Amino acid sequence: MANRPARALALREGDLEELTRLTRSSSVRAGVAQRARIVLLAAEGISNTAIAERVGVTRTTVIGWRDRYAESGLDGLVDQQRPGRPRRVDHAQIVAATLAPPPKKYGVTHWSSRLLADRLGIGNATVARAWREYGVQPWRSGTFKFSTDPELVAKVTDVVGLYLAPPEDAVVLCVDEKSQIQALDRTAPMLPMQPHLIERRTHDYTRHGTTTLFAALEVATGQVTAAVKPRHRREEFLAFLRQVDRAYPGRELHLVMDNYATHKTPEVKAWLEAHPRFSVHFTPTSGSWLNLVEVWFGIIDRQAIRRGVFTSVKDLNAKIRQFITGWNDRCHPFIWTKTPEQILAKANRPTTSETRH
Repeated sequence: MANRPARALALREGDLEELTRLTRSSSVRAGVAQRARIVLLAAEGISNTAIAERVGVTRTTVIGWRDRYAESGLDGLVDQQRPGRPRRVDHAQIVAATLAPPPKKYGVTHWSSRLLADRLGIGNATVARAWREYGVQPWRSGTFKFSTDPELVAKVTDVVGLYLAPPEDAVVLCVDEKSQIQALDRTAPMLPMQPHLIERRTHDYTRHGTTTLFAALEVATGQVTAAVKPRHRREEFLAFLRQVDRAYPGRELHLVMDNYATHKTPEVKAWLEAHPRFSVHFTPTSGSWLNLVEVWFGIIDRQAIRRGVFTSVKDLNAKIRQFITGWNDRCHPFIWTKTPEQILAKANRPTTSETRH
């Protein structure tokens, strides 16, 4: 049975162009565009049932939006504020309570959403929404360290200057050691990754000893000269310096190192003095993060060590060497972007209290 023609909806002056624009715009909400289309079809005299079929809504919805337009025009197609009980506790108040430490009677170091909700007499979902809105995460914590090095400015300027403007025809190497790398063997074979299943391993393990990885990262290329040794005394460090000496014959070398005691022993100082093409640049105290080789240590740890299974120290050393070989085949430059001024602006200890004792 054919739909009976409906009485055309009369559009207000100037609304045809605006309604057409709303149906074609990609920046308006889908609901608003749908309502505009309903009104335009109604203005053509199409029946409510036919409009409902075309737009994909119910006939009642079509009649409702026709009536809203007839009563309020374009303003009637916009979502109105819904009635309801106002929020009992403002989100800012919830966050303010979160930032205050929990009372001693709770015996906890930080709030949970349920504990704070119980304290405020509201739902824990309300607390969670307030935390999301303000980016508050009481369950997380981090660490920080301010350098007390009296030569902080000079050392930051020196090291960062090497990264941003290295001397011509010179090689900048970031040198350090990653000690106490454990050869851990799981008590059962790994369960490999499968569709819908992550890789799994047992929580317990067998220790087979440790090794130390010495590395010199060439900043301009990402190439790594490395050695694995059982210990990290001055003897091993001197042996590694000799390896670096052989790897870059005749080149002017600038070494970025931290303040570890092994790097400053009399024997190491004497060797460096006897090899004037080596220039050492020390990072500030508590500022070893300026050494780019630490970034590379993070890469090898995530990609080859942390999830590895090693049946012996010999096996661990072999797999470390294998990773380094593969790395040097695909390496890339390490590009420093921050200026000394930007770093020092954040390195200064902020004033948190003006209390004088």
